[in-house]
Amino acid sequence: MPGPDRYARAVLPGWQKLSPSIKDSVFALALTVLAFVPTVSTIGPQLGDLPKRPVDALALVLVVAQAAPLAIRRRWPGGCLAITGIAFALHQSFGYPNTIAGIGFYLALFAVGAHLVRYRRVAAAIATAGYTGLAITLHLLGSPSQLQVFGVFYLGLVVMWMTGTAMRRWRAEEAENRRLGVEVATAGERARIARDLHDVVTHHVTAMVVQADAAQFLLDGAPEQVGKGLNAISDTGRQALTELRHLLGVLEATGDSARVDRSPTLGRISDLVEQARLSGQPVELHRRGDQRVHAIDIELAAYRVVQEALTNAMKHAAGHLTRVEIDDHDDRIEIEVTTDGISAGAPAVESGGRGLRGLRERVRMLDGELVAAARPEGGFRVHALIPSRRQA
Repeated sequence: MPGPDRYARAVLPGWQKLSPSIKDSVFALALTVLAFVPTVSTIGPQLGDLPKRPVDALALVLVVAQAAPLAIRRRWPGGCLAITGIAFALHQSFGYPNTIAGIGFYLALFAVGAHLVRYRRVAAAIATAGYTGLAITLHLLGSPSQLQVFGVFYLGLVVMWMTGTAMRRWRAEEAENRRLGVEVATAGERARIARDLHDVVTHHVTAMVVQADAAQFLLDGAPEQVGKGLNAISDTGRQALTELRHLLGVLEATGDSARVDRSPTLGRISDLVEQARLSGQPVELHRRGDQRVHAIDIELAAYRVVQEALTNAMKHAAGHLTRVEIDDHDDRIEIEVTTDGISAGAPAVESGGRGLRGLRERVRMLDGELVAAARPEGGFRVHALIPSRRQA
């Protein structure tokens, strides 16, 4: 036979999907019904300890008036408190038997603290004045309760109000934290896209410039090779447009344009190497280890490291041998790009947070590290170590 926990798991998801107004209405109805159940109907707050009088029609109306207004406790918390407060005061003043519906007065105070937006101090002053009037009325009607009893009861009401206020502040802080989280995530995504745009544009435009220069040289010396050079420029331009369209698709985040399978991966590093070779840059590619499938952010970071290193090689060490070594381990991807004879004074870190600096940030976000420095024997070396995790 199914246990209570199974029923709870089946009911709770549906309850959470209901609107707040429906939840409040159901709660108010449940409390009203409990007020007429003999075993629990007399469990409730009492103030004044006046002699009890029999239940009549007015008593039934006051019972309903203390519970039913909870249906509007979030939409109109002030009105809810006014109705339940007056009903509670009359119920206590006439000396009717205790009722569980009196809990509605406490819950209305909590709702005012949690949901009332305007005139909060005015509402607090009116509620305090109303309670003072009730205490005086009960005393004049012959209540045996001492002053400290009324004081303690009032402190209980204040605690309910302040608890609602604390809940209001907590929700406001949660909303602010979510807003800040969205802003941080948005800023991070914008920075990532900016780095990708820099990498794509810089690499491909550099390659096209180098290829155009080579084509101009061939035009003067070997015209039959011009077609090959122009084809290389055309292929490079198409590759640049493809990657730019992908990045624009990510910005739009619509349809198939934002699919991850369009992002550059380790398997396309050979295309980068071939593109550099077509630009006249001698490049050697060495891969060790089995070609594994990694998370897309890891593969994209590795791709960008090689792309930026080759771009710098074509810009600052054109015509010098460049070696690309990739070790694909179970727990990490290790990349080393070395270039012979990089031009003197070439910047190791580009300005404006782009280039190698942006790559360092990208790799650091993946708990990896990137080192870019001149080699003692001449040339330049870029070394990246990226911890790996398998793609789910």
